[in-house]
Amino acid sequence: MDDLERSDSSTITRSELVERLAQAFPQLLPRDVELAVKTLLDTMSQALAEGKRIELRGFGSFVMHHRPPRQGRNPKSGATVMVPEKHVPHFKPGKELRERVDFPKKDESKE
Repeated sequence: MDDLERSDSSTITRSELVERLAQAFPQLLPRDVELAVKTLLDTMSQALAEGKRIELRGFGSFVMHHRPPRQGRNPKSGATVMVPEKHVPHFKPGKELRERVDFPKKDESKE
């Protein structure tokens, strides 16, 4: 298992991702890795804002989902409020990613 596969903590931040990539590719300067990550995320965000679908084979795809307006409740007062329509990014993992992260449960591995 290489350094990029597993983390001791439950969250990998952008700065930790940059640090790990810089360690995995020592020929690149950390600031260049940081710029590459920023550019990648900015490009993906812009594509989604334009309504484009992003497909990374083996990893997954990103699309925008439309959420129609609906009635909701104010959790403090209990009053009914109208929640406006919105578009939200949605990620669908690819087959390879699903298989890679699907760990058998301890009880299942004994069978």
